[in-house]
Amino acid sequence: MANYPGASGDGNSPGRERGSDAGFGQRVDQIGSEAQQLFSDARGAVEDLGQTLDLRGRVERNPYGMMVAALGVGYVLGGGLFTPLTARILRLGVRLAALPFVKDELLGMAETAFQGYQAGRSGFAPSPSPAREGSAAADANAAGTPRPPSY
Repeated sequence: MANYPGASGDGNSPGRERGSDAGFGQRVDQIGSEAQQLFSDARGAVEDLGQTLDLRGRVERNPYGMMVAALGVGYVLGGGLFTPLTARILRLGVRLAALPFVKDELLGMAETAFQGYQAGRSGFAPSPSPAREGSAAADANAAGTPRPPSY
């Protein structure tokens, strides 16, 4: 059993009602003052965060970027993170990120094949580049005859 200020010991005394009312009133006042303190602390924290992030300045400098950021935050907070749409967007992003690597590899293969073709036409074989040693295209260049690709 919890003891509050103003509560009597045995519970049978007639002064219990008057003492518990006074204790209850003091408790309500204490809770009210603690709530006001919590509210003022929260307001101060929000103001500090606002000054740190400088949201008004960011919106003035880059309104479209902040709109995109707000849409992204809303999408994530709205539960859109683990949806099929998000999975599709991520797959597309990975493909687009890998595109330069694939392009470079294809250009390197085409360049090697073209060098092999030129070597076959002119009768001399250029030395294989050190980066491509060990590949089938480099072996074809070293032999001086172009080979069809093996699948």
